[in-house]
Amino acid sequence: METISSFEVNDTLPTESAVDIEVIYSDSGKILIKMISPKLDRYQKTENSYMEFPDGLRLLFFDSVMNVKTELTANYGISWESNKRMEVKNNVVITDYEKNEVINTEHIIWDQKNRRIFSDVFVKRTSPDGVLYGDGFDADESFKTYKLRNPHGIFTVDEDGN
Repeated sequence: METISSFEVNDTLPTESAVDIEVIYSDSGKILIKMISPKLDRYQKTENSYMEFPDGLRLLFFDSVMNVKTELTANYGISWESNKRMEVKNNVVITDYEKNEVINTEHIIWDQKNRRIFSDVFVKRTSPDGVLYGDGFDADESFKTYKLRNPHGIFTVDEDGN
């Protein structure tokens, strides 16, 4: 027993780990989001429990007929259970298939309590109209509407109103 007790217990190890995970988020029987990740580590602390995605993650957002309308990929993610906040960073790409837009940035925060998504770092938005850059953005949770902070860039303007 002394030998066993002499081993140090490393409390920085995850409580749970899983590989090749798929998690489905649904509401009233409708699938809203599918999360895919090569690795999930869960840390069960008394106050600050969180899930970490050290090898990245992919989120698929579905419309009402199960078509993927938006996809988010990132090389790292962390989700705090107590304050319902998720952060993704390192090569974050959001592809909106309905609008034919791609947003690239390095850090996004999803505040699930307030149902908003935002970033405070450089953002690049690419669409058929051109490329816009910003110093961050604010969006609703569905990402239907968003506003780039300090937008600048080159894009096409249709003067005929079409």
